Amino acid sequence: MADSGIVRLPRRAFAVAAFAVAMGSYYFGRLTGTALAGPIAPTKGKTGMRAFDFEFTAIDGTPLRLKDFAGKPLLVVNTASFCGYTPQYEGLEALWREYKDKGLVLIGIPSDDFGNQEPGTNAQIKQFCEGFDVSFPLAEKNVVVGAKAHPFYRWLAAELGEGSVPRWNFFKYLIGRDGMPRAAWPSRVEPMSAEMRKAIDEALAARADA
Repeated sequence: MADSGIVRLPRRAFAVAAFAVAMGSYYFGRLTGTALAGPIAPTKGKTGMRAFDFEFTAIDGTPLRLKDFAGKPLLVVNTASFCGYTPQYEGLEALWREYKDKGLVLIGIPSDDFGNQEPGTNAQIKQFCEGFDVSFPLAEKNVVVGAKAHPFYRWLAAELGEGSVPRWNFFKYLIGRDGMPRAAWPSRVEPMSAEMRKAIDEALAARADA
């Protein structure tokens, strides 16, 4: 079999190897990732658009249209393969398995915007994520900050202000059934944390027209 050029590490070995990076990312997140943490005050729809107006391309090249999930809460997370927070893939997968049948849609958006920690191709990212048994939808690699950011992220910045943009990998946004932002958390907040699960439960309980 041809060498794919991808270095595969067992999860435990990866966690040990990433320890130093984790510490740096943790403290960076403590300093810069706290602008949004928890529920967001309802917006008045400054742009006239909703999350369901946007689409991505899935990591396998097929369309990933958010309108296909209209009426369901969305949890959107920008991810990276070589970040101190990368082990959060396990928590995200656990969250997905717990809530997908209740209506939550979880989407990972790989991005190389922070620390060049997602340098690989879409095929390499997909293969890497299979090592974490990721089964939730993944988009292809995207820019999530700045003028070249994906329109979905530019929309979030327009609705919530520039202080709302991701500060690092694994920044999390919860979109309500109505297609508007409900909550956001910086990288350091674990996917299975009580605060995230409480917000997801409330989003699932809310009506789409609320």
